[in-house]
Amino acid sequence: MKDFYLGIKFSFSYFSTLPAQMNQNSDLLKKEILNIMLLFLPMVGYVLGLGTILVFSFFSHLEWFGALISAVVYMLFYGFIHTKAIINIFDAIYAKNLGKDVYKVIKEPTVGAIGVLYGVSFLLLKVAAITMLFTHNLLTEFLAIVIISRLSLLSLIVLHDFNSLFLTQLKESLDLWFLMMLFIVATIMGSFLISCFTLLLLVGLISGFLISIMLAKKLGFANGDVLSATLEGVELTLFIFIIFFRMN
Repeated sequence: MKDFYLGIKFSFSYFSTLPAQMNQNSDLLKKEILNIMLLFLPMVGYVLGLGTILVFSFFSHLEWFGALISAVVYMLFYGFIHTKAIINIFDAIYAKNLGKDVYKVIKEPTVGAIGVLYGVSFLLLKVAAITMLFTHNLLTEFLAIVIISRLSLLSLIVLHDFNSLFLTQLKESLDLWFLMMLFIVATIMGSFLISCFTLLLLVGLISGFLISIMLAKKLGFANGDVLSATLEGVELTLFIFIIFFRMN
């Protein structure tokens, strides 16, 4: 039970900015704790999504500006940890084209102009997409997408081999039986949330697979930045998918 509790806290502490202080004396690298940490990732998305919708309920009278505030708050809830991966990756890809060491570049604390431009472009698109969803009252669709994007990330942990010791530990700790059960439960419950949840999940898994394969191929390896950037790519893809089909 203690490992279960620590796994949940670790998940919220690692994947969000919500207050969840960890005891420094706890052995957080135990397989049981890491497994729970990963399995609760979609729940982290659900909580962040609900929090974002709650923020919008306070600012909805401001119409598009209230939706814009909510979009930024959503990214603040996870501390831009996934968004910054886009900057790192495209900075490294550009550096690779110049003959530089990709792994060394992606680990540097500074980034080049190309990475920043890609990051800002993505940020504009994502904020605009969430603003569009909220101003057209597509709140349950938003909530479903932030859950699905994290489910897709779990599938990618199984798919890829990593050059990171921590990610390798995560992969080895993830129980495939529990992961399969999580997908089944999430699909059933998500279908009560929104009728097209299964379709969105399928699109999310396929787009996550394609994006991660493309990024890993460009870099020459898969790491945490590939996973984070893929999560962001899946969310933007699904936001655009919903906007295109629900507003036509």
